[in-house]
Amino acid sequence: MEEKNIAGSKTNKREPDNKSVTLPSFDEFFIKEFKLIGTQLIFCITSLYTHMPTSFIPVEVAKNMKRVSGMLQALGSLIHKVTSANEGLREVIYGIETAERRKRRFIELRRPRMGCLQNLKHLQEKISLPSFSEDYQIRSFCLQTSFLVFCTASTSAKLHVEGIAPLELLVIDEAAQLKECESAIPLQIPGIRHAILIGDEKQLPAMVQSQICEKANFGRSLFERLVMLGHQKHLLNVQYRMHPSISLFPNREFYAKLIMDGPNVKDGKYKKHFLEGSIFGSYSFIDINPGKEQFDDKHSRKNLVEVYVVAEIIANLHKRSLISKQKLRVGCISPYKAQVSAIQEKLGQKYSTDTGSDFSVNVRSVDGFQGGEEDVIIISTVRCNGGGSVGFLSNHQRTNVALTRARHCLWILGNSATLVNSHSIWKKLVLDTKARGCFHNARDSKILVQAISSALIELGQFDNLLSTDSVLFKTARWKVCLSCHTKVITWFASAMIFQNHLQEFGILRSARKFFLF
Repeated sequence: MEEKNIAGSKTNKREPDNKSVTLPSFDEFFIKEFKLIGTQLIFCITSLYTHMPTSFIPVEVAKNMKRVSGMLQALGSLIHKVTSANEGLREVIYGIETAERRKRRFIELRRPRMGCLQNLKHLQEKISLPSFSEDYQIRSFCLQTSFLVFCTASTSAKLHVEGIAPLELLVIDEAAQLKECESAIPLQIPGIRHAILIGDEKQLPAMVQSQICEKANFGRSLFERLVMLGHQKHLLNVQYRMHPSISLFPNREFYAKLIMDGPNVKDGKYKKHFLEGSIFGSYSFIDINPGKEQFDDKHSRKNLVEVYVVAEIIANLHKRSLISKQKLRVGCISPYKAQVSAIQEKLGQKYSTDTGSDFSVNVRSVDGFQGGEEDVIIISTVRCNGGGSVGFLSNHQRTNVALTRARHCLWILGNSATLVNSHSIWKKLVLDTKARGCFHNARDSKILVQAISSALIELGQFDNLLSTDSVLFKTARWKVCLSCHTKVITWFASAMIFQNHLQEFGILRSARKFFLF
């Protein structure tokens, strides 16, 4: 008996079930299912009336579908109101007589609910959809029944589908950026009777890596060839992006003064002052001297002094944007990849690149910025040498793209002596800014002087710092001249700046006996 009792107690013992199932309330279940089904239904309805051809869905039926989609959204809002007010969704839906408020809610819900059901039944009767489900069948069906097809030049080769309705009109956007062979692809679509090419041969053409191909004009577009052959073209002669002070130079140099400024950019409110001082006006050339161009490991050029100046300007723009709570988009452009990388590295992750944020900064090459625009554009020209060598910076198409990306402010950083000695389009630009009073020296701005001094000290370019032509020496309140054996050192500034900068690098120790403070 004892053994049986022991055995019985063992078999009857059960472990407690910790996984208790909590059933959702009626309100929770209804809302979850309505959101799931309603969202999918709205997506399907919208996709059908947007993409299906009118031969399957007539215009009137499409309007009704759009109306049903709105009804479903309105019904969802009413249900949300009921649950938020804790009025009892079950009682409201079934019209259970309780509070007067619930009766009113029942009437409010009944109308859109019945309207949705009736319209959905009507749509089910009116719409006749094909019964296939394979991807290739859907693709062929869409192409065969479409009146408008949007695709890239290369994928237009897939439009050679059996049974496709003839496409009579071809529109090629950014045609000046397509190689001739690429433009030939859509031109071979069966049935094409008219072709419209939209582009600007004054801006950058297609990218060609091979120098042999470039010399053979492999990157030339059909658009450019037709212009060269004298084919008639129609100019869209009003620009709505740039402040007039920005558009003036490129309009004269690249478009023979044929472009007019739109009424929006001529409005006085379009002129913006994001930073104090005339140096940061709508259009400025800022002379950066000293500077030094150098190569990276991929033989691309960079100028780290300009990198520091760009970073300082952006930091001040960010401060002003936070204070004024003004949304601002900034773009940094340089023709050299090494400079783009150096600026990106200097900025790090401090600023958002999302153009939808309150303050965004995008740093790209000239080629990468084609087609883009920002509120403020900062151009870093990089080149700084005694011979006036600027390389492919002298390319008119590349210069045109760089100078036409800004909406409100365009600030160009560069070494004026190098650009003037280049006898290129950049010489004309520097002389133009001087004639218009838009030429400024970096020493005219305190924030730029500090940025340049920090750059030279961190980079160890003491020869530039110790020169009497340096920006720090020119802006000093007083100067001290030292003589040590046969060397004469000229220096600047207050005692605090002098000690902070030079003692850090050990220079002050060797010259300390010559100073009395």
